Amino acid sequence: MIRTINVNEITEQIKEMCIEANHFLSSDMICAMEKAKNTECSPLGKQILEQLQENLKIAGEEMIPICQDTGMAVIFLEIGQDVHFVGGQLEEAVNEGVRQGYTEGFLRKSVVNDPIIRENTKDNTPAVIYSKIVEGSKIKIKVAPKGFGSENMSRVFMLKPADSLEGVKNAILTAVKDAGPNACPPMVVGVGIGGTFEKCALMAKEALTRETGAHSEISYVKELEKEMLKKINQLGIGPGGLGGTSTALAVHINTYPTHIAGLPVAVNICCHVNRHIIREV
Repeated sequence: MIRTINVNEITEQIKEMCIEANHFLSSDMICAMEKAKNTECSPLGKQILEQLQENLKIAGEEMIPICQDTGMAVIFLEIGQDVHFVGGQLEEAVNEGVRQGYTEGFLRKSVVNDPIIRENTKDNTPAVIYSKIVEGSKIKIKVAPKGFGSENMSRVFMLKPADSLEGVKNAILTAVKDAGPNACPPMVVGVGIGGTFEKCALMAKEALTRETGAHSEISYVKELEKEMLKKINQLGIGPGGLGGTSTALAVHINTYPTHIAGLPVAVNICCHVNRHIIREV
């Protein structure tokens, strides 16, 4: 049965989600931060984690952003095939939601209209929008404002099939080691394996929106996530990059079929706030 939705509803949802994601840490990330504080072996690392938690508390109480870099809005839409939109164009409605969220929420506007000319758009649009059609008559919206301290530390590796799983592990560790303190650890590490050059990067990005610490349903991927988290936390980078055992809070890996001649791997790193919020309408 066809369900009709006015795009104004999407605009309102996006607006609210942009404001909420930038002011309040998601519940899964709150739990991950608390766990890291309780298990951190370095006294300095523990102190930094306590300071980060205090910052988050103040941000929520005083309605100020949890990070001054309120990010470029990345939006994932899963649209039921029985949904019919009315009232305007969906992409325009999404960008209007971002515009309203960032202007009415007094969030920093960080988007420039051209990568070379670099004139600020003054409303943080356009967003980066991904959509896919799924079964049903509902819409799942994921909003993930992505700061560029961590975004700039992300990598794509076009490995050879002969590099195998060990090559994948080395690529992940290389990306994290190269990022060091620049990604504002403790970080969440999103990984995409397979597909093509752009597909693996998209998978790595979306992996960051998974509930923090929730593992893949694929057994070998689940074990790989656990192994890489352990190895990353043995690097000694630590909270704030000042040493410790809490370099990463989670490693999330997504996979996809690929070509016989390739083994693409992307690593998309996110900082300690890993802003993401999901709603279904």
